Amino acid sequence: MKELVERIKKDGQVLGDGVLKVDSFVTHQVDAELMEKIGKRFAEVFADQGITKVVTIEASGIAPALYAAQALDVPMIFARKAKSLTMDEELLTSSVYSFTKQVTSQISISKKFLSEGDTVLIIDDFLANGQAAKGLVELCQQAGASVSGIGILIEKSFQDGRELLEEMGLKVVSLARIASLKNHTVEFLEEDA
Repeated sequence: MKELVERIKKDGQVLGDGVLKVDSFVTHQVDAELMEKIGKRFAEVFADQGITKVVTIEASGIAPALYAAQALDVPMIFARKAKSLTMDEELLTSSVYSFTKQVTSQISISKKFLSEGDTVLIIDDFLANGQAAKGLVELCQQAGASVSGIGILIEKSFQDGRELLEEMGLKVVSLARIASLKNHTVEFLEEDA
C-alpha cells in the first residue's frame, strides 16, 4: 500500500537493526485517515472470504482492525493483555512473546464473542517473529472458529514470522514489507496489497 510505505519513509525512525518506530502515526498517535484507508484495503482483499469477525490484539492493532470491521460490516474483537475486573466469564487464553517489549503476555478473549461458526480476519500492526498472530490464531482455534487470513500493516520480512504463519496454512497479506533496517535505513520489498 503506497500511502503506508510513503508514510514510513517520511515519519518512521529506525532505532536499531530490528526496531522501526512508527509512533507518530500507528503505535501511539494514530493517523485516523490512514487507518481508515488501511482498513478498507484489508476489507477489499478479504471481501470474498465470508468474514464474520475481525480479531486483533490491544492496542496498536485496534484502529486498523476497527476500520476493516466497519468496511466488512462485522464486529471487531480485541484480545486483552490483562484481565479486567469485568471479565468474569470463561476466557480463551494464549501466551504471546513481544519482541519489542521483551515480555510474555497472556492474551484473552471472552468465549461469548467468538464461536465455531465464525470466519475470522486477524489484523495486526507488525509481523516480526509471528508470535502475536500465532497467539490470536490459537484463540480462534480454541473457539472452533476458522481463520481466513492475517492482515499486517508492517512486516519485518527479514524475520521469520511470515514463514511460521504460512507453515500453519495461513494467508498473510502485508501492506508494507521491510527487507532490512540496517544502517538506520528502511529497505522495502514489494508489498502484498
